[in-house]
Amino acid sequence: MDNENQKLAVFEDKNIRRIWHEKEWWFSVIDVVEALTNSTNPRDYWYKMKIRVKEEDGFEPSTICRQFKIQAPDGKMRETDCSNTEGLFRIIQSIPSPKAEPFKLWLARVGYERVQEIENPELAQDRMKSIYEQKGYPQDWIDKRIRGIAIRQNLTDEWKERGIKNPNDYAILTAEISKATFGMTPSEYKKFKNLPDYPNKNLRDSMTDFELIFTMLGEKVTTELSNQEKPEEMPGHKKVAQRGGGAAGNARKEVEKELCRSTIEKTNYLDLTQKRLKDYN
Repeated sequence: MDNENQKLAVFEDKNIRRIWHEKEWWFSVIDVVEALTNSTNPRDYWYKMKIRVKEEDGFEPSTICRQFKIQAPDGKMRETDCSNTEGLFRIIQSIPSPKAEPFKLWLARVGYERVQEIENPELAQDRMKSIYEQKGYPQDWIDKRIRGIAIRQNLTDEWKERGIKNPNDYAILTAEISKATFGMTPSEYKKFKNLPDYPNKNLRDSMTDFELIFTMLGEKVTTELSNQEKPEEMPGHKKVAQRGGGAAGNARKEVEKELCRSTIEKTNYLDLTQKRLKDYN
């Protein structure tokens, strides 16, 4: 499972980690317990709750849970008890909390929204656009960002079709494209832009128009080359990624030659945009 299928949901300012698996959301039980009880040790609460429920009702809550590797607060991936919407409704019944009913309504809405987006992908795009607008991004930038997401998805689908399954391999190939395009891996790029180096801080949300365009170009060319040549092993995929990124890198250098300036910005794009608006006003 890749990071794109691991998202945070928010209930009353509490982060609920979740993962998309087999066409449904699975939520971190520990996070749900914390949100409903405000326990300072939700892991211990969950442990004792499982014992209590089994003794009182003869029901074992663990039977409606599965363990998935989800990102912990310290950034590491750890096995975590998770339950789907149906299972959580059963678990919530065993948690005495005034927040239980509001949480049930929230849970039903969150699950339903995802089903709607699968049936109509435009809803997901609309929601994404709304989020970027609220953050202050201009419409033309948002259009490029959304298009870049679609191109990225096509690339990852192509890699999956060619047998790439390990998340680390996706990161390696992405780094090859980035290095050939910009002379930096994503991690190095984050340091260049002085961004926090943790997974949910998306580098592309800090990119300028040109940076997004060259990123899209590198990934699009890589997708086309992979589709034509159909590499079967990782070394072949790396060479294709380097060539795809190299084509975008050459285009970037030609543009910079014409403009007599670098198209790589050290500043976070949103900060840059807000500064320009402030100067204009």
